Amino acid sequence: MLSIHTIKKWLIVAFLPVTIFAQNKDSLRASALNLKGNTTPDYFEISKNLDIFNAVYRELNVSYVDGTKPGQLMKTGIDAMLLSLDPYTNYYTENDIEDFRYMTTGEYGGIGASVNDINGKIMIADPAEGFAAYKAGIRAGDQIVGINGVNVEGKRTDEIGPLLKGQAGTPIKLKIIKAGESVATEYNLTREEIRSKAVPYSGVLPNGETGYIKLVSFTDNCSNEVKDALLSLKGKGCKNIVLDLRGNLGGLLHEAVNIVNFFIEKGQEVVFTKGKVTDWDKTYIAMNNPIDTQIPLVVLVDENSASASEIVSGALQDLDRAVIIGKRTYGKGLVQQTKDLAYNSKIKITVAKYYIPSGRCVQALDYSNKDEEGRVEKVPDSLITAFKTKGGRVVYDGAGVMPDVKTSDENYSNVLISLISKFHIFNYATQYYLSHPQIPSVQEFSLSQADYDNFATWLKDKDYSYKTRSELELLDLKNNAEKEKFYADIKAEYEALVAKINSNKKDDLINHKAEIKKYLEEEIASRYYFQKGRIEFSLKNDMDLKEAVRLVTDNNKIKIILTTSDKAIKPFNIKKRF
Repeated sequence: MLSIHTIKKWLIVAFLPVTIFAQNKDSLRASALNLKGNTTPDYFEISKNLDIFNAVYRELNVSYVDGTKPGQLMKTGIDAMLLSLDPYTNYYTENDIEDFRYMTTGEYGGIGASVNDINGKIMIADPAEGFAAYKAGIRAGDQIVGINGVNVEGKRTDEIGPLLKGQAGTPIKLKIIKAGESVATEYNLTREEIRSKAVPYSGVLPNGETGYIKLVSFTDNCSNEVKDALLSLKGKGCKNIVLDLRGNLGGLLHEAVNIVNFFIEKGQEVVFTKGKVTDWDKTYIAMNNPIDTQIPLVVLVDENSASASEIVSGALQDLDRAVIIGKRTYGKGLVQQTKDLAYNSKIKITVAKYYIPSGRCVQALDYSNKDEEGRVEKVPDSLITAFKTKGGRVVYDGAGVMPDVKTSDENYSNVLISLISKFHIFNYATQYYLSHPQIPSVQEFSLSQADYDNFATWLKDKDYSYKTRSELELLDLKNNAEKEKFYADIKAEYEALVAKINSNKKDDLINHKAEIKKYLEEEIASRYYFQKGRIEFSLKNDMDLKEAVRLVTDNNKIKIILTTSDKAIKPFNIKKRF
């Protein structure tokens, strides 16, 4: 049943939109005329289209034959409007605020566990140590069948999230079928303020002299987590540092500036921004005394390192302070600002582009020039411009941050992808956990041949089939041959090829044992040692990290990389290009 507050809000929006939008138009005009003396030539066009939008929205809510849901209708219209811009300009309703808060702060009200939809069942995937679900004994592989008296069997994870989240301190009743059991048990929990760590793991690597810091997000206060980890590692005698930004999609710009500041002199420019509104023409400098400007530093990045991750890696590269290792980064050189709207809603708007110390912008896609079908093209090679680092090394704009040392892509076998996507590795880890009360430490844990054989036996009645590219192309060949009436002539050869491929696939578990075993061990380790253990175990077989350690412990090699230059390119202090 709708609350009186909701009904009143909808009535106001549906039947009195002119007043609301008139206020917004006045505000818009005031903003448009207050851009440090600049005026917008589009004011009449904006005003006219607001009137048209008001009229359409009002008529739909008053006259449409089947009735409308005003709030949903408005959000659909807003989302469609923003879709024509870039993917980072977003509207958040009052119901979305908890997700928005988590994105910016790493905090939310809930039970402290992620969930997966596995074959129509809502399963606990990763309980966070120390929070409500963990303290109640809820573990990965447990199934949620009820929340506050609501049967959630058959529901999707996006339907479950809002039921699990809520204000800290509020009660929540879960009905759980524990892994290995068939009868549900009720758990009375209290939601807590959950804060995900921006640095879920840091430690001294096995060589005894390299400190490792994993930073997964640029949420509020993450720089203090990095600072604490860095000081702790230095206190343990670490002589060099690896900062891992792989998979880090970014976040708060000022936190990125703070982290760069740990490694460079006070007063050095880190990044500057430029937008349509001159208020966004800002320069961000290192405001504090550094922690260590000399310790050898390597930054790991990949194709999912974006935004603030690219500010950190790009600025340290431009200032010749760190060697960047990995894959070319995502290429997001855009800055967003969040503005409060009526009824506890918000809008996040792209307001500027950012430029790192050499003057380059790493933005890879030009959202201002979409084609007629709404597709966005990458910045063409002809517009890619060379810039100079502080020491004269050549770097380029327009396509993310290119690592100083590029590592090869890891190719995953089809069988591994199938085992992961069909949750067989996840489910077997649950079975292993139930039958093994404890395992050795993360560094010592390894599955025996007997364990792996048991996994292969367990898989015998499971479906982990997949189609190889060769099979798909053969199927296309068959379909085309049938249409063209000559399949009968090639049938024998076709069936022989298919049989050969299927025969080879039977040996998948043997041929890809090392790869499968690695991911199986990692999933099992996470059942005993949780997220920290998952990360620590993954580092044992991390080829990019091994390359980083090899390089960071070779001061001569780092010096060569950071001092190699091309004097034919313009010097470092070129004018900033917009």
